[in-house]
Amino acid sequence: MPQSKSPILLATIGAAQGLKGEVRLNAMTAEPIGVLGYGTLVAKSGRSFVIERGRPHKDVMIVKFKGVDDRTAAEALRGIELFVERAVLDQAIRQEDEFLYADLVGLHVCDETGHSWGLVVGVYDFGGGDVVEVKGPDGRLRMIPFSKAAVPVVDVAGGKLGIDRVASGIEDTKEGEDQ
Repeated sequence: MPQSKSPILLATIGAAQGLKGEVRLNAMTAEPIGVLGYGTLVAKSGRSFVIERGRPHKDVMIVKFKGVDDRTAAEALRGIELFVERAVLDQAIRQEDEFLYADLVGLHVCDETGHSWGLVVGVYDFGGGDVVEVKGPDGRLRMIPFSKAAVPVVDVAGGKLGIDRVASGIEDTKEGEDQ
């Protein structure tokens, strides 16, 4: 993405919807309609996209971008990832308990006993709920469901993600045991 200091993926353009240039937009916001509040979105190519209008539809948004006026133009956009500058998102985060998933990467992960499980290396949504990927001190990767029960403590300022061993499904295996 040209001249971007800190881009954050906000949405991906999906299939064309209808004949007048609308597309399905898969928003990475807490609520899909939230994507309407971030202004101009930018593709990796540097092309800017301004949402002219939008409406929620199931778990996506149906949007009309300025300058995209027919189905052919809309179909050509499929798969384009749209970004917004981190500074724009920072302005939207007003409450102390709000954060971006990008903020979780690098946080220290420990359980209720203080045992260290490593660092967060990614946060993913594979369709069944968000998952936090943790890389242990031994290099082992573990996936933890990102739910309030499994991850009751998110302290971005303190650099810590607190997990519940039982709810997260993590078990400390003894050397030589099969998993």
